[in-house]
Amino acid sequence: MKLLFNLLPGILFLLDNGVPGVGSDVVSVPVNDGDSITLHTGVETSQQEDIKWYFEDTRIAQISGDLIHTCTDVKCEDGDERFRDRLKLDNQTGSLTIMNIRTTDSGDYELKVIRSTSSSDKIFNVTVNGVSASKQDEMHRKSVEEEESVTFNPGETKNPNDVMWNFNEILLAEITGDQGKICTDDQCKERFRDRLKLDHQTGSLTIMNTRTTDSGDYQLQMIISESSFSITREKRFNLTVTAVPDSGLPSAAIAGIIGVVAVLLVVLAVIAGVMLCRHRKYSQAPQNDKDVKNSPPNPNSIALSDT
Repeated sequence: MKLLFNLLPGILFLLDNGVPGVGSDVVSVPVNDGDSITLHTGVETSQQEDIKWYFEDTRIAQISGDLIHTCTDVKCEDGDERFRDRLKLDNQTGSLTIMNIRTTDSGDYELKVIRSTSSSDKIFNVTVNGVSASKQDEMHRKSVEEEESVTFNPGETKNPNDVMWNFNEILLAEITGDQGKICTDDQCKERFRDRLKLDHQTGSLTIMNTRTTDSGDYQLQMIISESSFSITREKRFNLTVTAVPDSGLPSAAIAGIIGVVAVLLVVLAVIAGVMLCRHRKYSQAPQNDKDVKNSPPNPNSIALSDT
């Protein structure tokens, strides 16, 4: 009987938390350093449910009734400060979001959904791939001359679920599901009127007929969704537009002048050809009587002799 009382706390703990890893579904989640990920529970919470999240046996978030806690354990909150200010818990679904994820955050995240009649476990195996600073810098910088076109290509995936492009807090373009929009506010329409193109397959953004005022930082936010998780990827593209030396005239006027000059050159060439032909004709004709007498006889005017 004494042994049973000694084992009772452990039995109650297992009933509450389950045996870690036993009978759990495992979901692989590959992400890049700096991404944000959301691990979905697939349930709608109610007052009868407890949802708990663990990382390496440390409880990092919990919903109990109408109470929500993140980083409830000492290791999470006051120890190595691994997740300080980087966790967000959805109070409707219990889904966990890890913002600005790091390579040191790789590992198993265990979800426990505890109901009055049953419980379920799921393990998310998160692998964070590091991206070198030099590679990021190489991919994100663009330089063009004025009036050229430039394309910002995410280069990560096809058919993203949600895409949002911003420039200096101006919303340029967005894709939500199968719907795409470009320049929905007046400030954007005025600045980029008829100069933006959005690719629905890749999420890439093209700026046509660039201007020096287009120089600056462009922000991309792209959400890639799966059934069990979603990844939010943010990128910044720095654009430098170099001014072309000003000729003092607009391009349309320059084109018109070139056309007129070309026509004049053709006319002058025709006139010069006509004058050259006339000059040759007059230089071959007799100029006076002496020239006529000294000119060779015309074979057609010589009479035949009667012999």
